[in-house]
Amino acid sequence: MIKYYITGLCGTKIECRGHTIRRSRLDITIAILRIAMDGAKKTQIVYGANLNSTIANKYLSRLEEKQLIEQKGNLFVTTDKGRMYRDMASELDIR
Repeated sequence: MIKYYITGLCGTKIECRGHTIRRSRLDITIAILRIAMDGAKKTQIVYGANLNSTIANKYLSRLEEKQLIEQKGNLFVTTDKGRMYRDMASELDIR
């Protein structure tokens, strides 16, 4: 059984089989940028990144400020700058 706990902008805490896994801001940002590559509605981002809408709104606002994502109608689309950021962050992510 997997339980999700939303902990704010610092990330999401996930409990799976008694173990707690914490996602960083970077993990969540990469997930959002990946989901929005070809355009995604906010609902798709919320479910795909396992966030609640309040936290998703904060991330989407921050990503728009940084020009990593843009809103086109009701779709959010990863910009070229966002694609480069995602690629570099994924490449540097060491776990």
